[in-house]
Amino acid sequence: MKSSEFATRREQLMNEIGQGNIGLIASAKVRARNRDVDYVFRQDSDFYYLTGFNEADAVAVFIPGREQGEYILFCKEYDEKKALWEGAHAGLDGATTDFSADDAFPIDDLGDILPGLLENKAKVFYPMGRDASFDHQLMEWINHIRSQTRSGINAPGELVSLEHLMHEMRLIKSDAEIELMRFAANISCHAHIRAMQQCKVGRYEYQIEAELIHEFMDSGLRHVAYPSIVAGGKNACVLHYVENKSVLQDGDLLLIDAGAECDHYAADITRTFPINGRFSTEQKALYQLVLEAQLAAIEEIKPNTAWNNAHDVSVEVLTGGLIDLGLLSGELTQLIKDEAYKIFYMHRIGHWLGMDVHDVGDYKINDEWRVLETGMVLTIEPGLYISKDCLTVDEKWRGIGIRIEDDILVTETGYEVLTQAAPKTVAEIEALMN
Repeated sequence: MKSSEFATRREQLMNEIGQGNIGLIASAKVRARNRDVDYVFRQDSDFYYLTGFNEADAVAVFIPGREQGEYILFCKEYDEKKALWEGAHAGLDGATTDFSADDAFPIDDLGDILPGLLENKAKVFYPMGRDASFDHQLMEWINHIRSQTRSGINAPGELVSLEHLMHEMRLIKSDAEIELMRFAANISCHAHIRAMQQCKVGRYEYQIEAELIHEFMDSGLRHVAYPSIVAGGKNACVLHYVENKSVLQDGDLLLIDAGAECDHYAADITRTFPINGRFSTEQKALYQLVLEAQLAAIEEIKPNTAWNNAHDVSVEVLTGGLIDLGLLSGELTQLIKDEAYKIFYMHRIGHWLGMDVHDVGDYKINDEWRVLETGMVLTIEPGLYISKDCLTVDEKWRGIGIRIEDDILVTETGYEVLTQAAPKTVAEIEALMN
């Protein structure tokens, strides 16, 4: 991502904050995995969105109209010993030269410098409630400033959620963001194809997971966007199954929900296919129904259309199909009103997608479903899950879980399926696997 992209975002944010106010945001922290070992660091999405700075122990400050510079970055000073053990890091010089900060100060000096920057500001925009220790420290600074009112120094009188501004910004993707998401989607499609090709009866779910990760890493994407779901047979009826340790059985389906991350941007794909390469009669009937619902829902994606339209269409298609297959009985409208379908389709049609796999952004505005806009990216992922314990249906249907998920970009004229390269028709899947 070019530095100009981050500069544009900061400028947009500071226009929203307004002069006389201040914005603050802290980086993610390093988290301990176990003794002397940390989890792989992943920067806070909001912080990275504004700064491109991929180190822990940093705070970004935004002061619109400040003569000495509007963007200030507090970070670790360069440490030769740290560089020897852990690798290169920016330091104060890198913060200004490589990450375009107007000023950079040591993070250890935050408590000495930031209170002065807060003085005489009307509002403080920051992520409230995200970090209890930072909340506490900020209030201590503000209370200290309040104690100086007799000296003519005013403390901020209002705390405002920074997320509301930022998340509306993040909801509409720029061309640069879309290109990263296209790349992540393309590599993820190849990984799903590889999984289909390498799937064999008797292999373990985790071995197929390894095939996915191999494709991600071999293509230059070192991180998954979320823990991969590789669920054979009845495991596919557990919506967030991540144990991935069962043996793949002849006659079962395999549901894979997996995506790679490219420079903090996620792909999110689900495909369901027969482990032995051939759908049974019942599997095919349910699969075709889910695919029909997904295709109908995707057709609802276009600007100025309510977010919920796609879900409503998927419910109608799935409920009608379940009636036809004998898994539900009754009148279509009444079954939908009674939400009878939820025993088999218990989640919604999708979610926003971006730097977080379940990305930020409101789904409703003033209690009304928001309308789609050009540049939004979302998933469309209907599913049917018939538990082994579901005694209300014939035994031949039990233990089948199916979900089909694609990543959809809202365009000026409609939509673009970013994950189109991953096969999803019965004919395509069976041809690839055989």
